Amino acid sequence: MFPPLCCDSGVDQASRRRHHQSRKMAMLTFWRDGLERQLAAVTAAMDTLQRQIDRDAQSDS
Repeated sequence: MFPPLCCDSGVDQASRRRHHQSRKMAMLTFWRDGLERQLAAVTAAMDTLQRQIDRDAQSDS
């Protein structure tokens, strides 16, 4: 059976494992950064909505 094309058969197992872990860390960091951006957007929208609710409550009083 042939090794996958992405793996160099001349590289030892520890090196392949480090490379895989490095790629996985980069992927997870990318996902986290995207989630942080989305969370910041939701937080800003909630803050804006709360200010509008407070403003409307004051104008009704």
